[in-house]
Amino acid sequence: MKRVRSTDLAIFLAIANHRSFRKAAIELGVTASALSHALRAIEERLQVRLVNRTTRGVGLTEAGERLFDRIRPAFLDIDAALDDLDTFRGQPYGKLRINAARAATKLVLLPIVSRFLRVYPSVEVEIVIDDALVDMVSSGFDAGIRFGESIAADMIAVPIGPRHRFAVVGTPDYFDNRPVPTTPHDLKDHACVRYRFAGGSLYRWEFERGGIELEIEVQGPLTLGDQDVILDAVLQGGSLGYLFEEQVRSAIADGSLVQVLEDWCPFYPGFFLYYPSRRQLPTALRAFIDFVKAERPASQP
Repeated sequence: MKRVRSTDLAIFLAIANHRSFRKAAIELGVTASALSHALRAIEERLQVRLVNRTTRGVGLTEAGERLFDRIRPAFLDIDAALDDLDTFRGQPYGKLRINAARAATKLVLLPIVSRFLRVYPSVEVEIVIDDALVDMVSSGFDAGIRFGESIAADMIAVPIGPRHRFAVVGTPDYFDNRPVPTTPHDLKDHACVRYRFAGGSLYRWEFERGGIELEIEVQGPLTLGDQDVILDAVLQGGSLGYLFEEQVRSAIADGSLVQVLEDWCPFYPGFFLYYPSRRQLPTALRAFIDFVKAERPASQP
């Protein structure tokens, strides 16, 4: 068997991380065709197939999975060791990849990242907007932003940004010929825009008051998978929406929307920055975590 170089293993690792020749090629700065030929040469030198190529994507063989599991921690240690050199540069340096839902990006992440980059101009941040829950590690992300209950147990979570709560809103015209709901159960008599998660399930509107918790499966003729589009639909005047209060604050203030069931919508801790519970963190991520903690209001958990 011919010698396999570390660059060969880096090529395989990029493909295994992304499960995609195209995405791995973007990371490595080469063409997908060149990457495919390089992997085929590696497999010939090793005399074993590492990847199954199909029309639906890229999958690892049993041998590929075993190699991936063995070499990935070693490469993470190498990356961490190189990141440690940042202490000699005087400031964090490198690339930080963050996966976040669209609402989290707009309401919390983007403003904080903008301030962070002004303090640490040598760091490059890539935000990938994805409302689906992904395997952050295997997808090559350093960190993610989600609500607390959506975070896997093997992750470390740090609160990011202020507390949030939801708001049930409709236009003034909507209520001209409809009664204003006074309890969540009244929503059965209203047209509501439903939200469908990327995984396929419908979101049940959540309420709480005086220790009573309710989940309401609302009904309505329109179902959407993007909260910004839901807001656009609600502003058309034909339905109620369940949106982040911060997202609709200005529309409530100028009278475009009316908020109802406010006493049934409690505050939640908000969003969390989460990352793998490994000992060595890239210095760019460590600096971002410290920045997030410093910005968290002292009165909030």
